Amino acid sequence: MAGLDPEGDGRRIAAFLDAIAAEAGAARNTLLAYGRDLRDYTAFLARRGVTALDAGRADIEAYLVACDSRGLARATRARRLASIRHFCRFALEEGWRADDPAQRLHGPGRAARLPRTLAPAEVERLIAAAGAGPRPEGERLRASCLMELLYATGMRVSELVALPVAAARGDPRMILVRGKGGKERMVPLTAAARAALAAWLAARDGALAAAPGRAGPGARFLFPSHGAGGHLTRQGFFLLLRTLALEAGLDPALVTPHVLRHAFATHLLANGADLRVIQTLLGHADIATTEIYTHVLDEHLRDLVLTRHPLAGDGQAPCPTPAKGR
Repeated sequence: MAGLDPEGDGRRIAAFLDAIAAEAGAARNTLLAYGRDLRDYTAFLARRGVTALDAGRADIEAYLVACDSRGLARATRARRLASIRHFCRFALEEGWRADDPAQRLHGPGRAARLPRTLAPAEVERLIAAAGAGPRPEGERLRASCLMELLYATGMRVSELVALPVAAARGDPRMILVRGKGGKERMVPLTAAARAALAAWLAARDGALAAAPGRAGPGARFLFPSHGAGGHLTRQGFFLLLRTLALEAGLDPALVTPHVLRHAFATHLLANGADLRVIQTLLGHADIATTEIYTHVLDEHLRDLVLTRHPLAGDGQAPCPTPAKGR
């Protein structure tokens, strides 16, 4: 046994975080989660008189049992084990230890939880509410642009609110989105989204031109704000979405930015889009993350495989014509 060395474990965790930040381009929230998980794990080891370098499989299993006894959710325990696995593999690759005690461990797994989504008609009601609510014209144009862009692209809310205004210039048919870990992707815009974008851009530019001294750091963002970040916050958009849900006659507890992202993916899939294309549009690193949308389609859509696939019968049935989207 190497003996207690809590400061050494802290330095090794820091080295691990630096490495995944540099090599994998991990996002800040991912790094924070890894750090929390591993500090909790090494604190548990220290109470057992063990360090991360001499911990064995039994120590890791004991930690997972302790997490369970503390009432941590299954998803949290699964993430903790994933953090430990990555750290142990890194320790092996760095030569800090000669084995990987977490290699054959199986965690609790994540509960299969299907994403909530909205019907196309419900999304239409939200977009209609954005353009017709009891708000000044500039706020209606901004709300319409936000909703059209979100539903047209499936962007994460953090990507949407931080869009640079330069991305919107010149009536673009596609816009560049910077996603998790700084990874960039191009997403196309619908005609409705382009119209809403042009209308908001004209109103935005006019408002800033009328008060040039108040622009500040927000001048470089499509949705500027006087806050510290310079752009509309995620919380601000969430509150707007709740208001729009109420005006559209929907339960605001069931309408979130991520639910609209799910609606974007589900509606594309229902209308025949390829899963790999949806993966690219959403910015998913792993196709398995995108595959969950195949489980939220209506039964009759799943039955299309059995009735319209060329090898499911005589192969003569014509393919269904996709419904017209926005």
